[in-house]
Amino acid sequence: MKTQELRALGGPELAKELGQAYEALLNLRFRLTTQQQPNHREMRKVRQKIARIKTLLRERELGVG
Repeated sequence: MKTQELRALGGPELAKELGQAYEALLNLRFRLTTQQQPNHREMRKVRQKIARIKTLLRERELGVG
């Protein structure tokens, strides 16, 4: 999901999206550990998504943007 799409979401939807991203990261870690994950770059994408969502939540908390 792109930043503009995330900005359009409300607070509860962002929190839900963040929870889903954390679940996806956990699943990727398990798959990577058991060597069932062929694409290790996927973890980087999920971590970036988490950071993007956290940044948007913090911006809203501070009233920026």
